[in-house]
Amino acid sequence: MTTNHVRVRPKETEHEINGQGYFVRQKNHFTTPFGEGEGKLPVEAGRYRLIWAKGCHWSNRASIVRELLGLEDAISINLVGRGKHEQNLGWEFVYDEGQKDPVLGVQFLSELYAKADPEYKGRPTVPAVIDVTTGKVVNNDYVWLTNYLEKEFAPFHKADAPDLYPEEQRADIDKYNDYLFDNVNNGVYKAMFAQSIEAYNDAFEHLYAALDQIEERLADNRFLFGDYVTDSDVRLFVTLARFDTYYFKNLGPLRGRIVDFKNIWGYARDLYAIPAFKNNTYLRDLAKANGDKSVIFIDYNTRFWDQIDYEGLWSQPHTRQELSSDPEQKFKLK
Repeated sequence: MTTNHVRVRPKETEHEINGQGYFVRQKNHFTTPFGEGEGKLPVEAGRYRLIWAKGCHWSNRASIVRELLGLEDAISINLVGRGKHEQNLGWEFVYDEGQKDPVLGVQFLSELYAKADPEYKGRPTVPAVIDVTTGKVVNNDYVWLTNYLEKEFAPFHKADAPDLYPEEQRADIDKYNDYLFDNVNNGVYKAMFAQSIEAYNDAFEHLYAALDQIEERLADNRFLFGDYVTDSDVRLFVTLARFDTYYFKNLGPLRGRIVDFKNIWGYARDLYAIPAFKNNTYLRDLAKANGDKSVIFIDYNTRFWDQIDYEGLWSQPHTRQELSSDPEQKFKLK
């Protein structure tokens, strides 16, 4: 049963597919930037709460960057998941007592969206940044959120915070992030949600062309922009972490898994060794499946999700450090 503030979640395949069967992702609704001056969200420690979900790579980026930069005391955090209801009510605070966020006092993310804009009709998405003084969503702009954390929230970074968005590289990082979004991050969804074989084939071809390009790029570079981790690496990693654990199920016949790309697979493990990446990547949870084990033909994840040693796989040694002129340091410090 729903109320005026708890919305049934709109389906992507009903609202975000064009006439040719292509998936066209909804635009972010709350895009007011953080910063100083009129028309911007004030940058204050303790004012905001980041809501994210284990399965959502868009929000996983923000949780990783938050920890990398040491913003745990400046920005609080909570996880949402999926509850069991007759209708799909979207993201819910399923990990909290009484299924309610202890700070915001609500059960469903849609309640926070409705409070911010009662006329909002789109999907309530994560990441969602909530102003705890009002209980309203103020930003769900996954495109720029990590950059706001890297730039505008710099006064609250820990003393040895990495420079993930170096000023002299920002134009190049922004351009490459657009490439990653179109071909990889959103590319997997364009293939998984395609409603025509033409749309699927187009997305699939662009995805693997991008993976080939990245594999070549990483042959000589430890990370995407050389010796040090940048914002772009966070964006690529979250898709790689989900590819062989979850996305493969909906991508159809695969040309190759992530583990089949020598450079990409070593690169992903190099990043996973960083605590902030490991702490915010729930590989077994991503793979968890509850199919019918009483039948003969059972999907791979239902059979093996709780038997695979993901930690062992992702912690295998690699030689990526040999590509760096500063092999002992993965981050450029400020």
